[in-house]
Amino acid sequence: MARRRERAGWVFVAPNMAAVLVFMLFPLGVSLYLSLQSWDLFSPPRFVGAANYRRLFASDPLFLIALRNTAVFTVLTLVPTVVIGSAVAAVLNRKLAGIGFFRTIAFLPLVASTVAMAVVWRFIFTTDDGLLNIMLGWVGIEPVPWLTDPDWALISLSIVTVWKSVPFGTVILLAAMQGVPETLYEAARIDGAGALRRFWSITVPLIRGPLSFVFVITIINSVQAFDQAYALTGSNGGPETGTYLLGIMLFQNAFGFYEIGYAAALAWVIFAILLVLTLVQLRFARRAEVQL
Repeated sequence: MARRRERAGWVFVAPNMAAVLVFMLFPLGVSLYLSLQSWDLFSPPRFVGAANYRRLFASDPLFLIALRNTAVFTVLTLVPTVVIGSAVAAVLNRKLAGIGFFRTIAFLPLVASTVAMAVVWRFIFTTDDGLLNIMLGWVGIEPVPWLTDPDWALISLSIVTVWKSVPFGTVILLAAMQGVPETLYEAARIDGAGALRRFWSITVPLIRGPLSFVFVITIINSVQAFDQAYALTGSNGGPETGTYLLGIMLFQNAFGFYEIGYAAALAWVIFAILLVLTLVQLRFARRAEVQL
């Protein structure tokens, strides 16, 4: 009977295992193989060993620019996403009439198309007649070069990404907050704790796991960012190299210069960066839970 159940279990998981093998492990193996090759899609691949990785770290100045821009972009996206997402989740975690409607409104940006959303924001950020500069002009502020200045372009890209990312963090954190026992808040109110003190002393420690999850997912999405940057500022990461992220560099080398092996090496470097950042974040989260 035990063997029969074991065989039945393997039969049930076999389709999923096959899907993982075909759509995940096989592409990973192929990309690792290609990262050691020189291939332009037309001629046969030529083995070059670690030459692509040496070129990436030693002789490509654009990699350092993309790495720096991605790091700054990740910080500009991560902090507002977590802070705003936590605040919105705390506001929506109330038993008020019509609160479901506001929860739906807060969730809408998550289901919008990223490309369509970036195109709309591109019109909003227009320097001369964009809606945002028109509103700033009402209060006497000069037009801001949102998409024509390299520094402002990266900030603009971060604003768009935060607007897209906050609903996801809000949904995760709201679900976690609704699992916090109400008796803890009642006891804190009796002891005289205010709303802010209750949030920091009760809510934050008890949602540390979901909060860590939002951290990790936001970092992964920021490092892998491509579609919103492509739709907002183009495929060259302009103006100049203001929004030249790792995702743009990967796309440019793979489908612009047809250097597939070099692009595959860059993809594995991005994977290594994400793996290290995720492990570090999970370790800090576990340590905090132990201390708690």
